[in-house]
Amino acid sequence: MDKDAGQKRAVQYLYPPLTPFDQRMLDVGDGHLVYVEQCGNPNGMPVIVFHGGPGGGCSPAMRRYFDPKYYRIVLFDQRGCGRSKPHASIENNTTWHLIKDIEKIRVELEIDKWMVFGGSWGATLGLVYSQSHPSNVIHLILRGVFLGTQSELDWFYGGGAGQFWPEAWARFVNLIPEEERTDMIAAYGRRLFSGDQSIETRYARAWAGWENALASIDSSGVAWESPAEYARAFSRLENHYFQNKVFLDSNSAILANVDQLKDIPGTIVQGRYDMICPPVSARKLSDAWPLCKLRYVQKAGHALSEPGISAELVKTMDGLRQKGS
Repeated sequence: MDKDAGQKRAVQYLYPPLTPFDQRMLDVGDGHLVYVEQCGNPNGMPVIVFHGGPGGGCSPAMRRYFDPKYYRIVLFDQRGCGRSKPHASIENNTTWHLIKDIEKIRVELEIDKWMVFGGSWGATLGLVYSQSHPSNVIHLILRGVFLGTQSELDWFYGGGAGQFWPEAWARFVNLIPEEERTDMIAAYGRRLFSGDQSIETRYARAWAGWENALASIDSSGVAWESPAEYARAFSRLENHYFQNKVFLDSNSAILANVDQLKDIPGTIVQGRYDMICPPVSARKLSDAWPLCKLRYVQKAGHALSEPGISAELVKTMDGLRQKGS
């Protein structure tokens, strides 16, 4: 399904478009400049939004899940993507660099505590940040949980999801020689970092296309073609993180450290038919996290723009506003 079509269908659930009252490039060190914006109420409840990928970048639509009269909405492009510089760079770009950047943003904006809102990779980053700085988090709102485990990567890049979408999987796999297909992440990595921009762009579009094809429950299995600049940043960064097991200390690091969330309330919004981040991860997390509420959206997949996902997220944020938490 066309990317914009999904967003148009969800518009009825969202707040009107917002214009940022603050936009800046923040020097976070290590040769990186990170784009940061704020919109909504400058004196409102702070909420920071973590985009997906890694490498996806934030978009204007991400501002629209929050009542602008109540929330002070903070968005940023993580290192190497969106408007952050240098573009598509993996140098000094790890989960722990991003955690450091988030804290720098919080201090720069003079925010004491905030809500954390993130989906897919943004959920991973939200969990790791909240476990690293639990005293700074008021509430954690997650969508499409990804715990950064090998089994999740094997599901999506080892043929699990391909059993449901064999035609899309064939397009993804057939670009790689048969002898390299036992490790698709590494095989694509060799091409995404080949040094030849035309090759990198071709494989970046194929990598992004495989994910986009499975994002929506209404998908036909044929992805919209990403712009070259976006695809290259998205695919290189995602591949870099996945080759490095998202830079966590162990395969089960998030669940092993779930006790760090014991005083943080959480809400998970999970599409029942999420092919990219299957619901089992959300269930494992909610079972281990007593203050978490898991809300399934029955006729939804992975995408933030799915009408059911959008409606549930707006409902969640409105509910938190009414509770004043």
